[in-house]
Amino acid sequence: MKATAEVKQALHAVALVVPDYDAAIAFYCGQLGWHLAEDIDQGHKRWVRILPPGATQGSLILAQASGPEQSAAIGNQFGGRVGLFLTTDDFARDHARMLAQGVHFEEAPRSEPYGTVAVWQDPFGNRWDLLEFTSA
Repeated sequence: MKATAEVKQALHAVALVVPDYDAAIAFYCGQLGWHLAEDIDQGHKRWVRILPPGATQGSLILAQASGPEQSAAIGNQFGGRVGLFLTTDDFARDHARMLAQGVHFEEAPRSEPYGTVAVWQDPFGNRWDLLEFTSA
């Protein structure tokens, strides 16, 4: 019987439809301090990949809407639910910094069995959790 190799996979990126590349870069990389990993002009569109501070994987692809169907999805790609989860090693630090940068939080921070969390929105209506997991 032949041994099979261990499968190794990882989620590289998630696409987020935005109204404009530069406005999204200004928010995420300017206001929030994310890293612009790639911005490649492909002629008809751009490949724009960003990462949160300190991240080496789990990037976000900023995808500028093309046409009415994609434009209609901006801010509602997850059907009104929180669909993106930004983890941190210091909730209080990042929550305060984001508030100072004008980020809109829908609620005050709350404690859950898994950690500290608060829902926030980007300028395009996408709902996020800022989350610090409780140490195991």
